[in-house]
Amino acid sequence: MGLDISIELLTLIMFGSLLVLLMAGLPLAFVTGGLACVFLFILGDARALNIVPSRIFPLMTNYQLSAIPLFIFMAAMLERAGIINDMFDVIYKVLGGVKGGLASATILASTILAAMVGVIGAAVVTMGIIALPAMLKRGYDPKIAMGAIMAGGTLGILIPPSILAIIYAVVAEQSVGELFIGAVIPGLMLSGLYILYVTIRSYINPRLGPPIPIEERVSTREKFHLLGKMSAPISLIVVVLGVIFSGVATPVEAAGIGTFGAFIVAAIHRRLDWATIREACLTTLKASAMVIWIMFGATIFVGLYVLEGGQEFVQETMQGMGLGPWGILIVMQIILIVLGMFLDWVGILLLCVPIFVPIIKSLGAAAFGFDNTDDLVLWFGVLYLVNMQMSFLSPPFGYALFYLRGVAPDSIPMSDIFRSAIPFLLLQILGLLICMFFPQVITFLPNLVYG
Repeated sequence: MGLDISIELLTLIMFGSLLVLLMAGLPLAFVTGGLACVFLFILGDARALNIVPSRIFPLMTNYQLSAIPLFIFMAAMLERAGIINDMFDVIYKVLGGVKGGLASATILASTILAAMVGVIGAAVVTMGIIALPAMLKRGYDPKIAMGAIMAGGTLGILIPPSILAIIYAVVAEQSVGELFIGAVIPGLMLSGLYILYVTIRSYINPRLGPPIPIEERVSTREKFHLLGKMSAPISLIVVVLGVIFSGVATPVEAAGIGTFGAFIVAAIHRRLDWATIREACLTTLKASAMVIWIMFGATIFVGLYVLEGGQEFVQETMQGMGLGPWGILIVMQIILIVLGMFLDWVGILLLCVPIFVPIIKSLGAAAFGFDNTDDLVLWFGVLYLVNMQMSFLSPPFGYALFYLRGVAPDSIPMSDIFRSAIPFLLLQILGLLICMFFPQVITFLPNLVYG
């Protein structure tokens, strides 16, 4: 047999080496998978390596996960077909006359985009390319402009069909549909908070977000004509989410419908050609492969940790702190926020959720004022999604900050990008607190739909 190491020391060594290697800039998938294999060999014997296939195989055969490449493909097709540009253009002309209207338009477009895309990088980069120059040209304060783009972009994690929700549901063994429906109100609430913040700031100080000049505004008749242009993609979203929410189709089937619909929408917009399809396929391949590789690595890593008694150790430590159920929940949220500064969302999900969800279940639904465990687990899942949005905006490694850096003008320093994220980060914390202390925000719709 291999070495006998105490669980405290093992926790320190496993997570310590994980952090060191990640800070050295190695990719998460290979760090978690590689470390797991090394520790398996040190701690066990050749037989212990059997964990590797036994953890990976259930993922490979998991039906729910097939929704991921389909949703990514749907998003890539819509993006290649230039629909996102059109959409921003429409919302921009409809809202441009209001103070702070372009920033609100950006957030609104990102919210609709989130319902099409579910992948965050795409939303931030696309909006950075389209909306940022438009706002700077109209004399917007760069911080408001960039904050709106990044905050709007992070909504993709929350608003269905979110890729993260699918993976969470698979790991926590929950219904994807319920998680999707539970995330709707929190997603719209955060979107509303961002728009409210931008509008109030622009009304207090009109120099931050001036309305577009009169000659660029459009008449009401033209506005309706413009909205007509958006009918195809919007109806696609309505169909995809509608069949999930009404229970007609599973999320995977809905993703299939969405993918087929994306072809039709691209054809209507006269953008359906081989180049578009090839590009969309490549994007899908890269994004799906990245997600799945991280899942493989992290499940082995966590599987080993749980096998060595890690879960009991974490549970005893948390309960030994004498914090009570709410204290434990708050500590978990803080751990997620801190990890969000360094790791990416798939990694955090696979490292924490398998350990956290059983602990939350063991505290019992009554401890948090719920009637049943289903509501409790659903509530925790959506809290997790809301929390993960923050990881995209939190310095030093928030992904959205770097996505935006890639497309922002060179004259804007990185420090400004960091600063522009802070007010929106505070709004996200506010959103998280609202969801924590008023669980109805999350459980209301699912209970309505599923009774």
